[in-house]
Amino acid sequence: MEKQRRKHSAEFKAQVALAAVRGVKTVSEIAAQYQVHPVMVAKWKQEALTGLAGIFGKDKSKGKADKSQDPARLERKIGQLTMEVEWLEKKCVQLGIPVTGKSCSAGMAN
Repeated sequence: MEKQRRKHSAEFKAQVALAAVRGVKTVSEIAAQYQVHPVMVAKWKQEALTGLAGIFGKDKSKGKADKSQDPARLERKIGQLTMEVEWLEKKCVQLGIPVTGKSCSAGMAN
């Protein structure tokens, strides 16, 4: 019978990695304390350090560029949805299906 792998939460991994980053104890001591393999402690420590660099290294102009593109994307989506609604109203009229909240003939006056 095989032993199932343990799944650790993100909070647990962060706690172990933080202990490793502090450097008060050796990796082996931390591994024994948290009952994980020393390789996992080293891996989680490396991931934490790599992630920290990403947090502080974010480009501020990138966020502004995303915001400037957002209205254009939203306008395209509104246009697409408007066309879909008009197409559905047209099909309702053709099939004789009443549209809730609107009359099919009112939307097709054009």
